[in-house]
Amino acid sequence: MSRIAESELILNPDGSVYHLNLQPENIGDLIIFVGDQNRVPKVAKHFDSIEFETQKREFRTITGFFKGKKISVMSTGIGPDNIDIVVNELDALVNIDLKTRTVKKEHKSLSIVRIGTSGSLQKEISVDSFVLAKYGLGFDGMLHAYDCEHILEKDMEDAFIKHTNYSNRKSRPYIVENDSKLAAKLMSDTIYAGITGTAGGFYGPQGRILRLAIQDNELNSKIDSFNYNGIQVTNLEMETSAIYGLSKLLGHKAVSMNCIIANRANGTFSNDPYKAVEELIIYTLNKLVE
Repeated sequence: MSRIAESELILNPDGSVYHLNLQPENIGDLIIFVGDQNRVPKVAKHFDSIEFETQKREFRTITGFFKGKKISVMSTGIGPDNIDIVVNELDALVNIDLKTRTVKKEHKSLSIVRIGTSGSLQKEISVDSFVLAKYGLGFDGMLHAYDCEHILEKDMEDAFIKHTNYSNRKSRPYIVENDSKLAAKLMSDTIYAGITGTAGGFYGPQGRILRLAIQDNELNSKIDSFNYNGIQVTNLEMETSAIYGLSKLLGHKAVSMNCIIANRANGTFSNDPYKAVEELIIYTLNKLVE
């Protein structure tokens, strides 16, 4: 079994993974991702007990127990590039022996749930509602750095590219499905499900115009009207497709839960986004341990 070089898997002097500052014993098998480091304690305050805390850069982790289940909540920061760091280093913690720098013979699968905020693209998905991403639609191109063709929804991708007349100067949009068993635990009659779009930026990549013209002024409306066998693009954010793609490639289970704080179609914004996010946190935690 080949040894992974120091330049490829970078460790801190204490043996923890470089960016996350974590040792294998510091995490649970259930991981909750949030974007904002200040949201980590907002999730962890619901834990019955706290076992471990650390932070390096934007990556903050608190591990504790909720109704008997060991859970780690971790801030990823914003964007697919950060997700590339977080998911790969989490996988290294459970599937690579950090002392011998070799891949373990037995694979361990983590359950990863994103709790994030997002903007709805459909008029009927109002602010303060919750959306579960059945699929992640990536505009960022990050996943194409990996051998990923076997996990992609190619027919859906082709239909999307044709519908939007997507520019071939941009990275090919990629689509990855969630983990259906984990998603079944989180679904209910109050949850919308659909395709969550993941952009590589906040302004132009999401169709926002300040002082710069964008490549396709009609792209957002074309995304809104895309329908594949009754499934629509419900919302737009910056992490889900990367989480789904890397998790599936590495053998982990992933689902993204989004609190809608803005409706791009209606031009509305939540009157109390903090309350809505708190409700999604409570909902998700209880569903995960049922």
